[in-house]
Amino acid sequence: MSFPDFFAAVPPLRLYDPLAELLGAAEGGLLEYRYEEAVKLAGHSCPTVAGAWLMTRLALGRLYLDDLPRRGGISVELRDRQDVGVAGVVGAVIGLLTGAAGEGGFKGVEDRHGRRGLLHYGVDMAAEVRFTRQDRGASVAVTYNPASVSPDPALPPLMKKCFAGESSVAERAAFGQLWQARVRRILLGVGRT
Repeated sequence: MSFPDFFAAVPPLRLYDPLAELLGAAEGGLLEYRYEEAVKLAGHSCPTVAGAWLMTRLALGRLYLDDLPRRGGISVELRDRQDVGVAGVVGAVIGLLTGAAGEGGFKGVEDRHGRRGLLHYGVDMAAEVRFTRQDRGASVAVTYNPASVSPDPALPPLMKKCFAGESSVAERAAFGQLWQARVRRILLGVGRT
């Protein structure tokens, strides 16, 4: 499996998951997520997936400062309903990273380690997403605006041709390269290519 080279430059997200430790799934409960895993979950890399990654990284950094974030100990609220726009994709990526799940999530063992009911959509708030530590009640609210990183001017006409089924192999390749160049700038804040 091959991904764009810049994926490897995206800093990983390290967390402590007490359930993973208890069940022997990860030594010491230490988990590391890489951007590629969010891409595999979503099935693609785009400004939305990148934004969900960045919002989670920022929020957990603020909530835990120098400590490892505690996966499964964070509730997440999204302003939009799950079926509105890209909220479902955002929630899925954030759920992967934080362990927060909706009503279909893990119910826990002996009233511990539950993930069910930690992910909520359609919450009335100004920010796009709010992350809350379950142990302390501290919250961080974040909003992401992908429009702050403009696409290459050649991208929109290529996108139109690709989605209309009117593009050549070379045009589809160029579209993919320009698309990922924008994602790279979003994630790494560097260069145009």
